[in-house]
This record gives sequence, structure tokens and C-alpha cells, in this order.
Amino acid sequence: MTNGIMEKEHLILSAQTGDHAAISRLLAVCHADVRRYARRHCHASDVDDAVQESLMVISRKVSGLKAVAAFSSWLFTVIKRECHRLQRMMFKQDPLEDEMIERQLASCNDESLRIDLAKALESLPAHYLEVVLLRDFEELTIAEIAERLSEQPGAIKSRLHRARELVREYLLS
Repeated sequence: MTNGIMEKEHLILSAQTGDHAAISRLLAVCHADVRRYARRHCHASDVDDAVQESLMVISRKVSGLKAVAAFSSWLFTVIKRECHRLQRMMFKQDPLEDEMIERQLASCNDESLRIDLAKALESLPAHYLEVVLLRDFEELTIAEIAERLSEQPGAIKSRLHRARELVREYLLS
């Protein structure tokens, strides 16, 4: 058995006992594998979210893992499940719901809609607001935003999608 495998097994065992340092180190060691697997199974705009959610699940549930040898297959199962969950969320919206929403927003007068939109934008976390402003107000492309922010286009798409969803939820509440 190589030192790398022994180290990983030791990290898993320590993480299972609740050792926070071991959990952090295990997540760091697994991060590249998680990202690589998520790229294969997720829509490009969901990769970052899938990685983050998967790592959170792993950190919370590693203590329940029955066998250290099962860690790798469990890790990939968590990622695949998260990718499928995000995919289902992407397509969950009913077309009739969209029509209802459009009618609801159309019934608002322009001034109240402007005020609500401004409040919705103000409610966004800074990293979401930034991409909305760059895309919808400065009319930059995803590639231009990614270059300006020194990030991957997929991460920008994901952030923009989430920001728009938050604005939508705010306007409908």
C-alpha cells in the first residue's frame, strides 16, 4: 500500500471521528476528483454548485460511512446525485407557472415594478449583484465578464442564473 493511500485512509478515519482538521484536509485532497467528476456529469453552469454542495454533504456525512474502502464510490455517488438534483431543478418550472408570473408582473404599474426591482437588486449578495450589473446593465458577454473577474465562464453563468432566480423569487414574494 502506498503512502498516499494510507494517508487518505487515515484522513477518512480521522474525519469519521469528527476531527475538523482531518475533514478540511480530506475535502482539499478530494476537491480535484470531485470537480473532474462533476464536469463529466453536470451541466457546465452547475459544476461549481455541484462541487460545493457535494463537499458539504461529504463533510457532514463522512461519519456515517461504513467502510473506508467504500469512500471513493460513495464520493462519486454523492456528486452524481447532486448533479441530477441540479438538473431536475433546472427543468422543474412549469410553463403555465411562467404565464401566471408574466400576468402577475404585467398587472403591476411601472413605478411599483421599478421600485420592487431596485429592492430585489439591493437584496442580492455583492457577488450576484456584480454579475447582474455587468451582464444586464453594461451588456457584457459571459466571456467578457469572466475575463474581467478572472473566473471561468461556467462559474459566471451559474452565478448569473442564481442571481436572476433570487430576483425572481423576491419579485414574486
